[in-house]
This record gives sequence, C-alpha cells and structure tokens, in this order.
Amino acid sequence: MSSLKDICSGLPLDPLPPKRGRDPNLPHAPIRTPNLTAEEERLALRNALRYIPPSHHATLAPEFAQELQQYGHIYMYRFCPTLRMRAYPIDQYPCCTRQAASIMLMIMNNLDPAVAQFPQELVTYGGNGQVFSNWAQFRLVMHYLSEMTEEQTLVMYSGHPMGLFPSLPSSPRAIITNGMVIPNYSSRNQYEKMFALGVSMYGQMTAGSYCYIGPQGIVHGTLLTVLNAGRRYLGSDDLRGRVFVTSGLGGMSGAQAKAAVIAGCIGVIAEVDEAPLRKRHEQGWLMEVTSSMEHCIKRIREAKTYKTPLSMGYHGNIVDLWERLLLEYERTGELLVDLGSDQTSLHNPYNGGYYPVQLSFRKANQLMSTDPKGFQTTVQESLRRHVEAINKLSDAGMFFWDYGNAFLLEAQRAGAKVEKVGGGATEFRYPSYVQHIMGDIFSLGFGPFRWVCTSGDPKDLAVTDDIAATVLEEISANVSDRIRQQYNDNIRWIREAGKHKMVVGSQARILYSDQKGRVCIALAINQAIADGRVSAPVVISRDHHDVSGTDSPFRETSNVYDGSAFCADMAVQNFVGDAFRGATWVALHNGGGVGWGEVMNGGFGLLLDGSEETAKRARLMLNWDVSNGVARRCWSGNSNAYETIQHTMEENRQLRVTMPFPVQDERVLDRALKA
Repeated sequence: MSSLKDICSGLPLDPLPPKRGRDPNLPHAPIRTPNLTAEEERLALRNALRYIPPSHHATLAPEFAQELQQYGHIYMYRFCPTLRMRAYPIDQYPCCTRQAASIMLMIMNNLDPAVAQFPQELVTYGGNGQVFSNWAQFRLVMHYLSEMTEEQTLVMYSGHPMGLFPSLPSSPRAIITNGMVIPNYSSRNQYEKMFALGVSMYGQMTAGSYCYIGPQGIVHGTLLTVLNAGRRYLGSDDLRGRVFVTSGLGGMSGAQAKAAVIAGCIGVIAEVDEAPLRKRHEQGWLMEVTSSMEHCIKRIREAKTYKTPLSMGYHGNIVDLWERLLLEYERTGELLVDLGSDQTSLHNPYNGGYYPVQLSFRKANQLMSTDPKGFQTTVQESLRRHVEAINKLSDAGMFFWDYGNAFLLEAQRAGAKVEKVGGGATEFRYPSYVQHIMGDIFSLGFGPFRWVCTSGDPKDLAVTDDIAATVLEEISANVSDRIRQQYNDNIRWIREAGKHKMVVGSQARILYSDQKGRVCIALAINQAIADGRVSAPVVISRDHHDVSGTDSPFRETSNVYDGSAFCADMAVQNFVGDAFRGATWVALHNGGGVGWGEVMNGGFGLLLDGSEETAKRARLMLNWDVSNGVARRCWSGNSNAYETIQHTMEENRQLRVTMPFPVQDERVLDRALKA
C-alpha cells in the first residue's frame, strides 16, 4: 500500500508499478467513441508518452494503445495509486505551505470512491466531469504541490500541469483552466477527439476545480427547489403526502432523495444503474430500493395515504415510470404525482448521460460504443416518449420543471413537444428552476456558499455550523421582507444540517447566502481558527452555479433578457477578479451543468488560516464574487438586481456600478423605428 509521501514523489518509474487495469469492484465510465483516424491514434499515443522517459516507451506504448482502443481514452491505470483516496487531515500532506496542502486535500476528496462516480477514470460526477485526464497528471500535480512555495503558482491546462511558475505570495497557488477551446471548434464531436488526444478536458463545474463536496453540495439547493415548488405550485409549505418523481442518483442527482425526505414529501427517483442506487442506499441517502414497478406504485399509494416521508429508488428507466404513472391516471383517474423533474446527465446524452427506455442498461452501453449513430437515434426516440408522458401528466395537473441538466434542450433537439408558444430562445413549455422556482435568488445575491474543515474532525464542522447559524440570525433581524424567507430557510437548514447526516467525504457544509452573509460567515470562521475554537484551517468555496460564476443561457443566465444571455464576460471577469483579490486557487471551465459548448463557468478556493491577511482577502474577494454578477444582472434590466446593487453601494462607498436608465415610454421606440 502506497503512502501520501509516495504519491507526492512524482511518477513511479524505477521500478514501474505493476499493471493492474480496471478494478472490477468499482463502477467504470462508459466506453468513449472519439472516432480517431489512424494518424490521430498515433498522435494520442505520442502525446501520452510525453509523460514517460523513452526507456519505458517500449513497455508502456502497447499498454496505452490498448486502453485507447478498448476504452476510447488513455487513463494510465498502471499509475493509479493503491492508497485509499480520501480527504486526509491537512497536516498529513507532505508540503511546504498549507495552501498547497489544502488543494491536495480537495483533489483527493474529489477522487474518493465514496464521492467519485468513476474513480479510476478520474470522473467525479456527471458521467464525464474529470479531475484530470490521466493518472500521470495526478501524480505530477501532487508532486508539484508538495514542493511548492508561497512564491510559486501551479498552472493547469485542462488537467495537464504546465508547471510551477514564479509569482507573489498574494497570488493564487493554482490557476486552472479546463476546455478553453476556440468557440467555432467547441462541438461535442471535436471535444471527444480532443479529450482522446489528451489536449483538452471537461471539468464539469466542481470536478475540475477541486471543489466538489459530495451530493451534499446540491442537496440544499434541491431542498429549496422542492420547498419553493410546493409554495409556488401547490400553495403550501406542507409537503406531507405529496409525491415528487424524478430520475438520477449520481453525484449531483443523488441529492434528490435526501432533499425529498427533509422537505417532508415522498420522493421517487428512477435510476437505471444499480451501482449508484446501492451506493446511495448504503450511505443512508435512500430509504428504500425496488426493481418492481408494482411495489413502487403500491408504496406511493401507501405513503400518500399515511403522509409518510419517503425516499424510494426505483431500479429501472424513468420513462417506464412516467408511462406507468400515466396509465394509472388513465385507468383510475388518480394522479399519483404532484411534482416532477429530471436529473439525468443530458449534458452528455450519447455517452452514458441518458439511457433510452428501449434498451437494457447493458445493451445501451454496448450500442453506444458499437453503433453511436444508432444509439443517438434511440436516445432521441426515448426522449420523445419521455416528454409525451410528462406532457399528459402535466395536462392532468402535475407540475414539472427543468433542473438545468439540458433535459428540455435535448428533448427539443430530439423533436419532442417542449416549445413555448411565443417564447424566446431560452424558454420552453416548462420553467427552469432558476428563474421560476428559486425566486430569482441570483439577482438578490444569494447562492451556494460552502466550506470544508481541513482537520477532518466532525467537531470542527459542528462549530462552524453554529457560527454560520448565529451570523445569519444576527443579520436576519434587520433584513427586508424581500429576502427574509431566504434567511429563514437557510437558518433552519443550517440548524438542522448535522442531524441529517449529509457528510460524504470531507467534513463539509453548504448553505445559500447573500454577499453580506458570506463575508460575515467567512470572517467569523477565520476568527474562530485564530481563537482555537476551530482546530485547523477551513477552505471556503462555492458551486460554480452561482450569482457570478456561470454564464449559461439555459440555466444560470436564462432570465437575462437584454440579448446578452449568450455572452460570457461575467464568468471570465469573475475568474480574473477572484485571482487578484486573494483566492488560493481559481478555475475557469467550458461546459458544466448544461454541457460542453453551452456554458462558461468558474470557481475558487480560499484557505482561511486565522490570519489578518486572510481576513482581508476573504472580505475583498467575496464582496467582488457576488457584486460582479448582481451588477451584470442589474445592467440587463433586472429590478431585483437593481435594488440589491444599489443597497450594496450604499454600504460600500468604494463600489460604483454603472446603473441603467429604463425606457419609460415604449412609444419612443415605436416612433424612432418607424422613422
């Protein structure tokens, strides 16, 4: 068994580690189909061998070629460490600076088998959200971080460590870019080739930025979505006896089961892959599992009758479940579902993100590699059936929403009836949870703020939970009615978070907070570290799915109506601004959530160590990290953002934002255009 010291020693070459291949006890990524030419295969192999001294090429070249031809990518399984991947306490990492150690901790958490979807393929979540492209990159990164000083920055090009470059102590310790492709070449087909060649990588959101915290990272947002859907569509906070049907139990979608029970409703989640289904059940996120449709329908009726909170995983295809619920309605007139959504990984529809109802799980995996075009046709047929059942149940009174996973976008491309009559380019028949259900929270400055206790001690997490709750309670005493509900929901969440046992991997927590809340929580935690109430540094971060972090016209910026929804200045400016305002590391990605070529997004990590210098960094960077997106939304004409940024400027006289003047009389435009 290797040690942390071993994996920080660089690529093991003398001797080479034994060839082990794929671990049959772990779930594995579907076979990729990059359709390389013979010359491109040579290039992919040549590129992979760049990491290896020529003396080992004769040994490793055939092995790498076999991986490429068998799996569609060179993962370098031989170099996968035997050490158990997990977030070890920060003081155990051999390094020169705790900032580097914090990055190492977060990387290893992303690759923890309890956390990662396909750990040996370095995929954290979403089917193809990579941390690195191959295991040589992981080894080199850990080596560089172990030697890094506070006058160096690690530069990362789509999983590849370009090296350590001289910088300032105030500079980020790592700058990460993933998938930065010239726009005209940012297509799915081009991506598959570039990934196979080892020259680009899809980092999803928090996979490639080393900031994933397990399914907890989305459970809070999912809880708020379900609660707000109940308030908006069902007219009630009380969801007992109400049924929420959806799909997916992977790295992100796995949060749906826990969120449903916390909300008090009956959550029924379909999942075709038994591995994540069992994983969520064993982790306590899923109460029951069944592969029997009859039993599933029976348990829905029982739970509705007794109003019992329930999370049930149905091992089968979501389309079958929707069609059976429709059949029950047509037979009996009883609508067994109140709320519906979908979290299949449709950003990646033809490489394991969506499994068509016509095929078994095994046959689908075979067809996607042996007949990609045939598989694509089958997926699109399935999507049309999928939407047809949802449409009929919706007509009967069910309320359905899009969860920002490209479900409606891909359904539209498949020819399903999801268009909105008279709608704009980013609007569909069903609402997006961002603008319709969450209540335009991004324009109010609210978004997913998170932290990781690097000690690995649950006691530290409990202390930080209490700190965050106390801070929010103090602020909430003086907030406007417009945001009071947001504060109340989050105070309740953080006060009850511990009892719901949501930690998977690192000792982490998430809540939704506005700019003032984030700054005050970070400063209070930093002070607790200085006082010794928290025993070790704490990493603060956020999901890229946030106020300023993501330009995504079908999700985060879907309610931007000035024509700039397809522009990405906000996400890029945020990445740059976080870097020179004090972040420990920053990342900028193509893709994430809705998919490659559809999104630009970025994130950060900032290590709180109890120092005054860190307090200054946190204050400066977190204020920018929220105000940037609110200012952009204000300029687009959003009235909530206008009020939010106006109030922020009143509190911070150094902030000066260009404010828009509205057109008050539409007839001015009419007359001008007629002239």
